[in-house]
Amino acid sequence: MIAVMTRNFDHLVAEAAEVSVEGWDFSWLDGRATEQRPSWGYQKLMSERMATASAALDIQTGGGEVLAGAPKLPPLTVATESWPPNLARATRLLHPLGVAVVADPDEPPLPFADEAFDLVVSRHPVTVWWSEIARVLRPGGTYLSQQVGPASVFELVEYFLGPLPAETRRGRHPEDARTAAEGVGLEVLDLRSESLRTEFFDIGAVIYFLRKVIWMVPDFTVHKYRERLRELHELIEREGSFVAHTSRFLIEARKPA
Repeated sequence: MIAVMTRNFDHLVAEAAEVSVEGWDFSWLDGRATEQRPSWGYQKLMSERMATASAALDIQTGGGEVLAGAPKLPPLTVATESWPPNLARATRLLHPLGVAVVADPDEPPLPFADEAFDLVVSRHPVTVWWSEIARVLRPGGTYLSQQVGPASVFELVEYFLGPLPAETRRGRHPEDARTAAEGVGLEVLDLRSESLRTEFFDIGAVIYFLRKVIWMVPDFTVHKYRERLRELHELIEREGSFVAHTSRFLIEARKPA
């Protein structure tokens, strides 16, 4: 039994360590992990606003998969991305749809003129430069974003890193986003948050997730954490899954006309 478990562990680790993690498509996890989705449906909300906008910007588009899912895009649509593999993937996906993809280091300033867009969107941005969002929005324009909230998937993060300080657990709080938005003169129209169940059914899913979402365990490598991964593999085999909770919030803000 131990030999079988070891071979299974080694196979799962090797497979997950080699698969490509380009883009922001998580379909490799189908059947291996599940994540409950927020009730508000970001894709639907984003698509509705895209359909009525004249000029839109998608910040940190990833591989462009979410933006490409909008049935109707504005006459002028631009996306930014910083990570070269995602930048190449987004370019291949979005250019045929008429979207300009711009390389941007995710640091201010955004490479656009003042009041260039009447809609700015972003799904799961790593950083949010509120003053730049306010600058590039036209009067009356809106910002719509679904973001990762505080202590998201921290059951998994703390499994590898140990207990984290209270200030780290509180980071990315939705009320801090409200304060930051209002601090640059935006009016917050909507702010909602939810805690959602995430479940990993094999150790390969955990490795893939941590390789792709690199800020969760910043120093993660299979080699460094191999023994801890083996322990987690045995836990999943014993209990059927590893359960964590994802934190998400939706914010929509408007620049006063």
